[in-house]
Amino acid sequence: MYKIVRKKELNPTVTLMDIEAPLVAKKALPGQFIILRVNENGERIPLTVADYDREKGTVTIIFQIVGATTELLNHKNEGEYIQDFVGPLGKATETEGLKKVAVVGGGVGCAIAFPIAKELNALGCEVHSIVGFRNKDLVILEDEFKNASSVLKIMTDDGSYGTKGLVTDALKELIEAGNKYDEVIAIGPVIMMKFVCKLTKEYGIKTVVSMNPIMIDGTGMCGGCRLSVGGETKFACVDGPDFDGHLVDFDEALERGSMYREFESKKREEVCNLFKEVR
Repeated sequence: MYKIVRKKELNPTVTLMDIEAPLVAKKALPGQFIILRVNENGERIPLTVADYDREKGTVTIIFQIVGATTELLNHKNEGEYIQDFVGPLGKATETEGLKKVAVVGGGVGCAIAFPIAKELNALGCEVHSIVGFRNKDLVILEDEFKNASSVLKIMTDDGSYGTKGLVTDALKELIEAGNKYDEVIAIGPVIMMKFVCKLTKEYGIKTVVSMNPIMIDGTGMCGGCRLSVGGETKFACVDGPDFDGHLVDFDEALERGSMYREFESKKREEVCNLFKEVR
């Protein structure tokens, strides 16, 4: 059992938790993920390591409430426990040797982008962060990105905060202003990563994306997280989650990612109704 030592609502649909997991905290690196179960009968879900504190032995996770399991998890409070917390899994993001990087995050994907920006900044890399949200109410981790970046661009679809527009608008502006990036790291909705890669390909800038598809066992055995990368089948849980964005088949990933959307909504509704009945 793993204790929830801190819980914080970042916006109406996104929650942060610090989990007491010293063995995971000891080994975790930016870009890796964990798989958890809320209770002994629960499903296994992957969540990216948003941060970690080796001294306190805690791992930070940030999740969006989209299905039954994240709804159940969000009903847990500080001092309570979750059943399983396995990791770290996947390959860490490669950060060594980079001198200037643009980190692009979209929505809850910013929770994955932040620890990478933080690590790059700690290594002396010049970090330009671009983060995008639908509106002001959904903005998360603004102060954290400010502390880890020499340049921070906040974009909102409706212009209610930061600059109105897409993350690709800000990235193009920075590139055309003369910034020479060793690499662009893009993390967020698949459609966002697709268009970031389309843009960077025009300028010949290496681009890494973090793919978080359907995942079950986290060991590559189930095949649920398969992707087509450069015409080859890859498994996000063991080969990634980071891949060369210019080689990823985003259209295939978009199609597979939407397979269970209706089912997730239905199961979350059932869980919500269950809590209402309990009250």
